[in-house]
Amino acid sequence: MKSIWILLLCLFSAALATQSSAIPCKKPNIVFILVDDLGYGDLKSFNPESKIPTPHLDRLAAQSLRFTDAHAAGPLCHVSRYGLLTGSYPFRTQVGEWSKRAVIEPDQWTIASLLKSQGYSTAMVGKWHLGFDEKGYDQPLPGGPVDRGFDSYFGIRASTDIPPYFYIRNQQAVLPPTLEIEANDSEGWSPIQGAFWRKGGIAPDLKLEEVLPRFTEEAIQIIQNHGRPKADSKADQPLFLYLAYPAPHTPWLPSQEFIGKSGAGLYGDFTMMVDSMIGRVLSALEDADMKDNTLVFFSSDNGPVWYDRDVDRFQHDSTGGLRGMKADGWEGGHRMPFMARWPGVVNPGTSTDALISFVDVMATLAEILEVELPSDQALDSFSFASTLLSSGKGASSKPRPPLLVQSGNGTPTVRAGDWKFINQLGSGGFSEPRRVQPKPNGPQGQLYNMKSDPKESNNLWLGNPGKVEEISKEMDRILKSKSTRMLYGAE
Repeated sequence: MKSIWILLLCLFSAALATQSSAIPCKKPNIVFILVDDLGYGDLKSFNPESKIPTPHLDRLAAQSLRFTDAHAAGPLCHVSRYGLLTGSYPFRTQVGEWSKRAVIEPDQWTIASLLKSQGYSTAMVGKWHLGFDEKGYDQPLPGGPVDRGFDSYFGIRASTDIPPYFYIRNQQAVLPPTLEIEANDSEGWSPIQGAFWRKGGIAPDLKLEEVLPRFTEEAIQIIQNHGRPKADSKADQPLFLYLAYPAPHTPWLPSQEFIGKSGAGLYGDFTMMVDSMIGRVLSALEDADMKDNTLVFFSSDNGPVWYDRDVDRFQHDSTGGLRGMKADGWEGGHRMPFMARWPGVVNPGTSTDALISFVDVMATLAEILEVELPSDQALDSFSFASTLLSSGKGASSKPRPPLLVQSGNGTPTVRAGDWKFINQLGSGGFSEPRRVQPKPNGPQGQLYNMKSDPKESNNLWLGNPGKVEEISKEMDRILKSKSTRMLYGAE
């Protein structure tokens, strides 16, 4: 009887049609736009005090349901992407081996393989960062997107500050990285901010400042090709496009029209450029007459690299008042701006504080499409379809079971309702102090009530020994489990 109410709404959509409740019988196109290192507070729709103009994302937010308590699967690029694509927590594999091998297993489902099984045309553009089985860049690169559910891929293996730098088309380097580029950084910023990149190989056809617009053109071309009338039997085939921008991650390389235009320095200028590129992609959906039957998700993979001194200098808080930044177990590392637009289904301009994780996208899409997930796939994914389809109001499923995120050093963080548990003292990531040795009779870790203290300023560990023990045991259950979907009895 799974999702029977969705089916009934579909069957009786003519009778139930309102601007928000009708579920189209036709499968929606799905576009997931993931940016890189954008903070929770960079968009005015999540932080009205932001100093960065983002008109296109502001417009998208006004047309969307905003999730204000959405979390990446981890506060770093590769762990976050693994969780999003597989529906499984990153601790279940050696995701840190991405530079040596493909870390998604051949028999593992991804969002792309799920949708492909339901008749979708699947395309990816952008940053992969989950490894290939490399045997030289003049040889095929198996284990990447086209071997994990995508019909086509154009992108780069990792970030635009991690060499070698070269474009990949499907399984093959477009041109191998036969040249070399020297390392670069920017005066006035930390060693990992600004126009920073590492020394290494680079392909003759890749210029770092051109990667962002190049990916935008590729995405637009996919949309245009899909939107054109077709004479074959696949004319009604839905599209899944995963557009994974490697920005505003370093190097911050805004084009001339954006330099000096934000109130947050080079980072803000580059974020404005990202917003402009996304605006072009969203316009392409309209031009292709695809907007009304396309579910658009937008989020960022993890928090920003933005220090307290940057907040003081620009009066711009990239995490919007949350503590910490990229790599941290604190909220600034993994609480992400997250929005979903689905015209005629999701009420525009609404928000929800429902707790969700990137790993939940797989189960959500499966429920929308009436697909039963096997017990050995999407091991930690819980559907938020009811929250999505009710625009956060009523008809919501029971609260999500405890959610796990690991900081950059692997320290577990658990959200259980309003409570947050961190199994160490310190950030566990980039923020100082990264780790603090417990003192005798002092707290051994961190416990916060996120409802009353979203800035994680008051450690309640010593005053709540029962809650500490309860969540600690729950953390152990999660880490020892083979699947939290099975552990908590997901339907």
